[in-house]
Amino acid sequence: MSHIIDNRIRSIAVGSFDGMHVAHRELIALAEAVAVIERGRGLRLTPGYKRSFYCDKPLSFYLFERIRHLRAEEFVAKLREDFPLLEKIVVGYDFHFGKDRQGSARTLEKDFDGEVVVVSEVAIDGTPVHARTIRELLAAGDLERANRLLGRYYAIDGEPIRGQGLGRREFVPTINLAVEEYQLPAEGVYAGHTILEGKPYPSVIFLGHRRTTDGSFALETHLLGVKEIRPSARIFLEFHRYLRPNRNFESFEALRHQIAADIAEAAGVLGVESV
Repeated sequence: MSHIIDNRIRSIAVGSFDGMHVAHRELIALAEAVAVIERGRGLRLTPGYKRSFYCDKPLSFYLFERIRHLRAEEFVAKLREDFPLLEKIVVGYDFHFGKDRQGSARTLEKDFDGEVVVVSEVAIDGTPVHARTIRELLAAGDLERANRLLGRYYAIDGEPIRGQGLGRREFVPTINLAVEEYQLPAEGVYAGHTILEGKPYPSVIFLGHRRTTDGSFALETHLLGVKEIRPSARIFLEFHRYLRPNRNFESFEALRHQIAADIAEAAGVLGVESV
């Protein structure tokens, strides 16, 4: 766990907060700090400390594997120990904790002698806001609904790596990325932004297996209207709209025509007049 130095905190929101989506932000708005229960390894919408990108309040992490043996009342006692002035705990209606998930949002009222705020289910256009729902929408390529539940554009970050070299020679220059821990959207082509050194560049993003060339998996981005690319050590991608699914092309020429069409469509989506 990463401890918060300021032990004067009187209210915390507790949960997994994978996604930092609309419902999570309702909980966070009611507290001074956030206690994140990080459940093991695997793909996330917002892995580890990257939750801090979408939160301006202190975060403290509790690794699930280290607290799973605690009974519900013992976990509450642990929160008391870490936050000695704690007066209020904020959780979602479906929150469970403690060994064998014996603790719930409602049992907190028995185990904790301060104020317990239970936030009801949040829904947007009739769809309940949950991280699992957002993951399903991303996997289905329904980026518009996923972004609506997130309350932001879905974003990932990664390190630039060497690609095939075909982009610059045969098609358009791209930056290839190595990305870990993130839940990736469906394979295909997206309009979005590439963020280098804090500056966003309108882009076409490809995610998937290179079916027309060597079949390898790639995540690459082409910056619209940018001829010289100087990648930073860390690159962020924002996914705005799903343009088309990944597919095989019969020739490089057919792929070139499709790339030109993708660039034109992305430019229209992103409001770029010339590329």
